[in-house]
Amino acid sequence: MNFTNTITINRPPAEVFAFLADLENLPRWNYALSETRKISEGPVGVGARYLQTRTLPSRSEETLEVTAFEPDRLLALRGPLGPFESEVSYVLTAAGSGTTLSNTMDLRPTGAARLIAPLAGSRVKSAVAANLDALKQLLEHRV
Repeated sequence: MNFTNTITINRPPAEVFAFLADLENLPRWNYALSETRKISEGPVGVGARYLQTRTLPSRSEETLEVTAFEPDRLLALRGPLGPFESEVSYVLTAAGSGTTLSNTMDLRPTGAARLIAPLAGSRVKSAVAANLDALKQLLEHRV
């Protein structure tokens, strides 16, 4: 399953990227996560690894790896997300004084999820869109 959600955030790309690139912020705007923490040494960039705790659709731990890191422009990740193997990218472009954020998800179901994936596609895309809206609200209302 592959889809893209796009949203405009009334904050400059540098601010949006800085918040996104600190993956420990993920649980603040992704309702399915309770914790994300960096488990690799060194600065955030390609190869950095994170362990996150998912609470939905079921409790699990996942390890994500940063696969692309271009400040203020592109962040990409790879790893399991619930019942899916995933490749995720966030592409940022300036939009006036704000940022257009395009989030592309390439999700490959594993195990029993293969049976329900065709039916769950629109629901997963909607859930990701809701998380992006939470990110927008969080960034636009930060003091």
